[in-house]
Amino acid sequence: MRNRSRKAFTLVEILIVVVILGILAAIVVPQFTNATQDAQAGNLKAQIKSLQNQAELFNARNNGAYPDFATDGWTTMISGNYIKTPPQNPASPAADKTTVSVGASGTGSATTAWFWNTTDRTLYASYFNETTGEVSSVATD
Repeated sequence: MRNRSRKAFTLVEILIVVVILGILAAIVVPQFTNATQDAQAGNLKAQIKSLQNQAELFNARNNGAYPDFATDGWTTMISGNYIKTPPQNPASPAADKTTVSVGASGTGSATTAWFWNTTDRTLYASYFNETTGEVSSVATD
């Protein structure tokens, strides 16, 4: 009688491996589902902070005047070498993600990507809540 050595996996062994891989996937995948949104929120926060700093620098160099976003959009900031190109707001559903609107109150616009609040002299990204870091399908107020 010969001793046969076993060289294959049994069906039970394969099923156990598949179940273990399924459990691991169920644990790991949900952690990465929000990674894109978290990265977008972090990018927007950094971009807003940088743009706000450039607006303050413009103010300091121009005797207390802020850029005139209402008539010039980003042109004044670009021509003054405060920014290189119009900033993109990835949270905005607008076709042109660089448009900026101006108002005396609010933190966003339903029709533009950026909003300059003339009362508190702050730049906001429409469709983005800086407090919670969430991108919204509804424009911020």
